[in-house]
Amino acid sequence: MTLTGSGFIRLPGGSVVVALSLPRPGGSGHRVRVLVHAANRPRALTRLRNLGLRAVYLRGNTEPPTPDEVTAVLHHPDGLVWRGAPEDDTESWHPIRALLRPYVPEPLSPR
Repeated sequence: MTLTGSGFIRLPGGSVVVALSLPRPGGSGHRVRVLVHAANRPRALTRLRNLGLRAVYLRGNTEPPTPDEVTAVLHHPDGLVWRGAPEDDTESWHPIRALLRPYVPEPLSPR
């Protein structure tokens, strides 16, 4: 899967932050913005593949992470975060494990 809306930025220490727009797991049709901090671009993609997102490839640098996104991922202990509404700056960033949990629909309330 070649992703549009993805890119990377090299930090002064040599590491990179990769930003990817991925389809939300579970087939809901929505996209999420995922940020990965790693030693290099291949390692960032390997981190995602190891979590089960197998068909992730970075081609080009059309939408590199913004300074706010870089700050968010650098301040997270895992260095891997996501946000469901990339254009909404009021939504907070979530740890990647919250995205990869199996989807369990809420039970309908009785009427």
